[in-house]
Amino acid sequence: IGRLVIGQNGILSTPAVSCIIRKIKAAGGIILTASHSPGGPGGEFGVKFEVANGGPAPDAVSDKIYQISKTLEEYAICPDLRVDLSRLGRQEFDLENKFKPFRVEIVDSVDIYLNLLRNIFDFNAIRNLLTGPNQIKIRIDAMNGVMGPYVRRILCDELGAPANSAINCIPLEDFGGQPPDPNLTYATALLEAMRGGEYGFGAAFDADGDRYMILGQNGFFVNASDSLAIIAANLSCIPYFRQMGVRGFGRSMPTSTALDKVAKVMKVPVYETPTGWRYFSNLMDSGRCSLCGEESFGTGSDHLREKDGLWAVLVWLSILAARKQSVEEIVRDHWAKFGRHYYCRFDYEALEPRTAYFIMRDLEALITDKSFSHQQFAVGSNIYSVERADSFEYIDPVDGTVTKRQGLRIVFSDASRLIFRMSASSHVRATLRIYAESYEKDPSQHNKEPQAVLSPLIAIALKISQIHERTGRKGPTVIT
Repeated sequence: IGRLVIGQNGILSTPAVSCIIRKIKAAGGIILTASHSPGGPGGEFGVKFEVANGGPAPDAVSDKIYQISKTLEEYAICPDLRVDLSRLGRQEFDLENKFKPFRVEIVDSVDIYLNLLRNIFDFNAIRNLLTGPNQIKIRIDAMNGVMGPYVRRILCDELGAPANSAINCIPLEDFGGQPPDPNLTYATALLEAMRGGEYGFGAAFDADGDRYMILGQNGFFVNASDSLAIIAANLSCIPYFRQMGVRGFGRSMPTSTALDKVAKVMKVPVYETPTGWRYFSNLMDSGRCSLCGEESFGTGSDHLREKDGLWAVLVWLSILAARKQSVEEIVRDHWAKFGRHYYCRFDYEALEPRTAYFIMRDLEALITDKSFSHQQFAVGSNIYSVERADSFEYIDPVDGTVTKRQGLRIVFSDASRLIFRMSASSHVRATLRIYAESYEKDPSQHNKEPQAVLSPLIAIALKISQIHERTGRKGPTVIT
């Protein structure tokens, strides 16, 4: 390596890393991130590798890195290298004549990314929304992750939002003691502020800026799957998509099928992939996919090869500016047109990995047995008939790569779904996730609480998985 490009003060958001890799045509990028799935000796951070397209390394690259790591015999270091990460500009070093010179370039963390956004959005329309005669008050929570500089520079300085619109904008090593996860469980300060009714739009970001959450006035919550579908239905509000067109959509398998309804109306294909942004990169590089997202509050488009939280927030502000409606009105209009997908995710965190593995193994054997496909489950007055069940397998339409065992799916005859997926949350613990989805077309049935609607499905999930009995848990750790 002859040149390193580092964000000022060592800070870059994940989407900004993707942006810079693509802009300077770098060979790749290394991100040290306090991700929600941490690695490291104490489970405190992870290392992510981005390839030359600015996206996460595909499995083939990760496997190759691992194979090479087993044959390495030596590596060279420069223990005396000292770099001032606060000083913008290029610094050159002589590292034992390995490279002459070895360059370290400290760049503005926001600048290149901001210039990209200027070419995607109508900044004047957003600025008028935030400062004009009918301005909307916003509340943005950076959750003491890396997004503070981006929020202040782009939303406040560039687009005119008052400085006090942005909270928790100082990046802290411990994130102020609160997990930087943008959901109703952890973004409590934002939720309380929004419930007061003073603000018309609220958003929170995770530690590295690739995930987000949207709230409307009085704390109206927009779940991630709905957000993705609403963005898809309103892409014409964004100059970038009016110019580039819309070629297709992508969603991870556990994400609700709300996006599929929009794709059908727009007559574009939708690709169902395993969880993990790397699966979208091939689709975007081949021109098949313009917009993609996951139920864990990650959404992005082909402007980058990473999910992009601030981009998603600017899309929402663009929709608000164009439609001149509140967040809640936009969501309810969407439900009235496409139907509502009631949706919840239940996380059982910090499980003993062997226990989680055997729960999934036994559950797979149960649902893939031929007799299961004809089963009916009666819960109260509800009867659910299994239409199909499988272990999800993905065949990449670009290169034919097959990825197996990416979660267990049960689809019922009324289009309700149950998904089970195991996620390694560290090297010593595991997370088992249960996803429940129920579709309701009738607008008179759109005002119910998701957990009340989904409780019969959850009862089925708990019965067939025996997760409480086998883990000793009385309930999930986190509900989103």
